[in-house]
Parts: sequence; C-alpha cells; structure tokens
Amino acid sequence: MTLTHVAQAGCDRRRALGLGAAAVAAAVAGVRPASAARPLSLATLKFGTVSWLLDTIAAEGLDRREGFAMARTELASTQAVTVALQAGQADLIVSDWGWAMRRRNDGEPLRFAAYSSALGALMVPAGSPIAALKDLKGKKVGVAGGPLDKSWLLLRARAHEEVGGDIGAMLEPVFGAPPLLSEQLRLGRIDAVLTFWPFAARLDAEGFRRLIDVGDLLRQLRIDPPPPLVGFIWREALEKEAGPALDGFFRAVAAANATLKTSDAAWERLRPTMQVKTDAEFLKLRDYYRAGIAGPWTGTDLAGANRLYGLLTDLGGADFVGRNPRFDAGLFFTPKA
Repeated sequence: MTLTHVAQAGCDRRRALGLGAAAVAAAVAGVRPASAARPLSLATLKFGTVSWLLDTIAAEGLDRREGFAMARTELASTQAVTVALQAGQADLIVSDWGWAMRRRNDGEPLRFAAYSSALGALMVPAGSPIAALKDLKGKKVGVAGGPLDKSWLLLRARAHEEVGGDIGAMLEPVFGAPPLLSEQLRLGRIDAVLTFWPFAARLDAEGFRRLIDVGDLLRQLRIDPPPPLVGFIWREALEKEAGPALDGFFRAVAAANATLKTSDAAWERLRPTMQVKTDAEFLKLRDYYRAGIAGPWTGTDLAGANRLYGLLTDLGGADFVGRNPRFDAGLFFTPKA
C-alpha cells in the first residue's frame, strides 16, 4: 500500500468516525436526521400572526430537531398568498378550509390541517348604545373582507330571527381592509366593525367593547363547539414528495404552540415583530392567540365543519361555495404525533 493509500484510508476512517459521532450526538439530543429533500416553502401574509408561530419554530430550533428546513416568503395580500399555492410557488399557506373545500371541489387536490380556532368579533365603542344585534339597524357597520365574508354571512343569519328579516338590508355595510376599518371606528365614522381577531384584540386593548364574537354566532346557530376554521393548506402531492418533512413540520407546529401557550419569555422574544404600541395591546394579542390555539382535529370538529358548510352553502350560494358544492371529508388531515 502506498503512502497515498494509507493517508486516504486514514482520512476515510476519520470521516466515518466523525459522521458516526455526529449521528450519536444527534440521537442523544433528540434531533431527527436532516432530510435530503428541498426545504418546505411557505407563503404567508406579511405581518400575519402565523409569522409568530414560524419565528418560534426557528428560535427554538424545532425545524432542526424535526429534520426539515423552511423557506419563507411574506406577501402583501391574502390573494397573493393563495395564488402562490395555486401557481406552485409555495408548498404551504395559511387560509380557511372553506376556500380549500371550494378549490378541492373544483379539481385542485388540496389538504387542510387546523392551525387556529381564533375567530373575529363585532366591536363597538365603549360608550356605544348598541347592546344587541337588533340595535345595528340604521347604523354604519364596517365589515372586514367583502359581501361573501363568512363572518358577515353568519351575522346576518343569526340576526334574521331577532330583527325579522335581513339585517344586511337594514344597516349600511362598509366593506374594507381591517386596518382601515379600525381607523374609521376610532374616528367615529362607522358605528361598529366586524373584524378579524388580531384587529379585534387591538381594539379591545384600546377600550372598545366586544359585542359578540363569531364563535358565539356559531354556537347560537347550533354549531357547538365551533370547529377551527383556519389552518395550513397544501397539495396532496406534497405528502408523497416530502412526507417526512411535512410530518416533522406539524410536530414542530405543535411544539411551538405548546411553548407559546405557556411561555411568557417566548412572547417577549416576539414582541419587536408584533407592531404593538402599548403593553395592553401586546397582552391582548398574546391572550387572544393563546385562546385560539387549536387542538387535534376530532370527529366532533368534522361534524361541526359539515354543519357549517351546509349553512354557508345556504347563505352564500354558488358565489361562496362554487359550482360543485360538496362536503369532502378527505380535505381534512390529522398530523401524526
């Protein structure tokens, strides 16, 4: 054997021993071997609350522990996020399962895993005379989203018996973006706002009053308990292309949410990215998020989702559920523990 062969053999032996030591160290630390697959690409809304979860996964090293990598893109609008998934520019997005069900029924093989049960609320000024849904008659009410927003449809359905007709025709709806509507409420240009939970939390911190939340509307419409509406959405093919990474991602999601549920220090770490102006606003956002952490998807959730889909089909018609309305239980995915 030449000196070159001896040196090469020694190098190979040291490399083998080094890899073995790394594998042992990883096993002792509970770290799963890194996947050779490409990173999971996630498209999220810029300043969206899911960023707090993803930041926690990264800060806690949960992606490394579970053996996957993330590539994140922040976009300016909800529409841009959904287009990114449909165009194949993202593996995962966060949206509601109603949108995913419509796309699945139209031939896009999407899947959904619950992420949050936090829901929006109808907010009014602290001193407002509005005390019940019937008091909205003749008022100017901001509605986050558009005429087919699910919360707006549910509010109209719940108020129907109370006001003896469609309350949507008895008040003046103002449709728009949540930040704009919050500012209109502060300025007194609208009387109430039906908005998404992070904006309701910020208004709550400023002293505005929550007249009713969307969870209450659902319960009063006999959908109890309300199923989680928001979650991660992806194409079925991803389960074959990157199944281990996807399973690791959901384990990391569960671990990060467990941390956010109990650790105030984890929230202090997030505070610089939350765009809060006061301690009260910070605490309200933290507490609303914690209250909305979804547990494992259950048969009860599936039954509630089925009832809700039927209700939204009746309320929104083809404009909401599409041309092929059908509740497909295959949309819903239960992550492995």
